[in-house]
Amino acid sequence: MTEEGKPTFAAERRERILELVRSNGAMALRDIASQVRASEVTVRRDVRALEAEGLIDRRRGGAAPPGRLGHEQSYAQKTRQAAPEKLAIAKAAAALVEDDDAIVLGPGSTTEALARELMGRHNLTVVTNSLLVAQVLVNAPGIDVMVTGGSLRGTTLALIGSATEQALAGIRVHRAFLSGNGLTVDRGLSTPHPAVASVDQALVACAQETVILADHTKIGTDTMVQTVPPEHINHLVTDNHADPEVLMTLEDMGTTVHVAVLENDQGE
Repeated sequence: MTEEGKPTFAAERRERILELVRSNGAMALRDIASQVRASEVTVRRDVRALEAEGLIDRRRGGAAPPGRLGHEQSYAQKTRQAAPEKLAIAKAAAALVEDDDAIVLGPGSTTEALARELMGRHNLTVVTNSLLVAQVLVNAPGIDVMVTGGSLRGTTLALIGSATEQALAGIRVHRAFLSGNGLTVDRGLSTPHPAVASVDQALVACAQETVILADHTKIGTDTMVQTVPPEHINHLVTDNHADPEVLMTLEDMGTTVHVAVLENDQGE
């Protein structure tokens, strides 16, 4: 029997999809399909139906809550979303940090994961406006942590504002590692929050190179305020589920792309 002959099952599945997207924020179609135990073709049809009702927003390869351009997930939602991918990205990004280095780590669940991967580095200086990153590294031997001043943004426990930007103005480091809310070929990295974007720009300005950490759910997603234009992204670290066309285009524009392969996908 076709799906059209089972309207009750379709309605239940779509309600489950709606619950998943509301709980987790932006999700890839393959992740939704895995959760509801349906094909990506079926899920794509469901997402279109939900979008027609104004309950969901479609995006390339996935779905998001309505009003995505102005919406920002909670930190707890960000931490849960694409957790294995973020761990793989953090491990790959750690290879770009050496002993005796000086780096900037911006706020976010992926940069927090990167901070954990840096334990054991020697004579490393980390500048950050993230209290969560600082907390991870505070007792790490061989790592000197410098925390900026500023106003505390409770949703991410990050310091923002003019005091933060002024604290960064006189600093020069090798690389800045940032993780925003979306990354597109046209606009680069973006965030829904103007004050966050302003501080992220200050983080980038004090570094010789910019490294963006973005899992596949962020690739192809555009949010309200541009943070880092694509031509200023020196490195992108993402996972093997990211849209290959976007990655190839970024490489053509001069970005070095590092693809972290998830453990479950290794050997395929």
